[in-house]
Amino acid sequence: MFDTAIIGAGPAGLSAAINLKIYNKNFIWFGSKKMSDKVRLSEKIANYPGFPYTAGSELAAAFEQHRQQMELEISDKMVSQIMPTRKGYTLLADNELYEAKTVILALGVMASKEIPGERALVGRGISYCATCDGFLYKGKRIGILCTSGRFEHEVKYLVETAQKVYFFPYYKSPCVSGGNIEFITQKIAAVNGGEKFESVTLADGTTISFDGLFCLRDCVAPTALLPKIATEKDQILVDRTMAANLPGLYACGDCTGAPYQIAKAVGEGNVAAHSVIHYLSELGKSRTDED
Repeated sequence: MFDTAIIGAGPAGLSAAINLKIYNKNFIWFGSKKMSDKVRLSEKIANYPGFPYTAGSELAAAFEQHRQQMELEISDKMVSQIMPTRKGYTLLADNELYEAKTVILALGVMASKEIPGERALVGRGISYCATCDGFLYKGKRIGILCTSGRFEHEVKYLVETAQKVYFFPYYKSPCVSGGNIEFITQKIAAVNGGEKFESVTLADGTTISFDGLFCLRDCVAPTALLPKIATEKDQILVDRTMAANLPGLYACGDCTGAPYQIAKAVGEGNVAAHSVIHYLSELGKSRTDED
């Protein structure tokens, strides 16, 4: 069991990982190996201490150098579910289970918002993990919403599995092919269903019916990951220690709300890591007392 699991590889996640490594904690870090597109693609950053008016690409390179020097490894497996347990949390990532005493959510802001009707049908025809649920749709008709080329290996797996694929790429120049694929340029405006998923309604009002919808995004909404987490307007509610409403659960960075600044994210990642360190210390004391 890990001391903690960090989800998100932006500035907040990096800051948390650095501090946990300094304190010799045993943790797993999930996120994109490219780390933060938001940082890298920024033209000029003026308010990050020590880097006046620097290009985002330069700051991103400094972050990557720091990560390498501290030998911090990132797993690019996609976490699709977090389940509270008696000992902490169990995380489902690409059809594998991981256990951690605590969790730090550094999810950023979802570039692609939840679709109206999506949340109610998760697990009932809507999935966030191709390798977890793809086999359920062998020979069936499915839709795939994909926001990044990093998920194309999952798209290809689903294309090989399904009889028909309606593909909704929310990014430029997708490299996916297959005789059973129909590319849809219209965005999905709503998902429809009662007891289970039935269809999608497109932005132009067209409805397409199929058996299941896979939403492959860089980030899963907090309430989809962990239904009992407290949020307000898609932002995770935390206190000054970055603690969320469940024991051993912390959040930092853009997912906790404005201001959406790199410096703020780094500071919150630092606070979250130290809160985890304190929590683990108190947890160890209580277990010693029980013994």
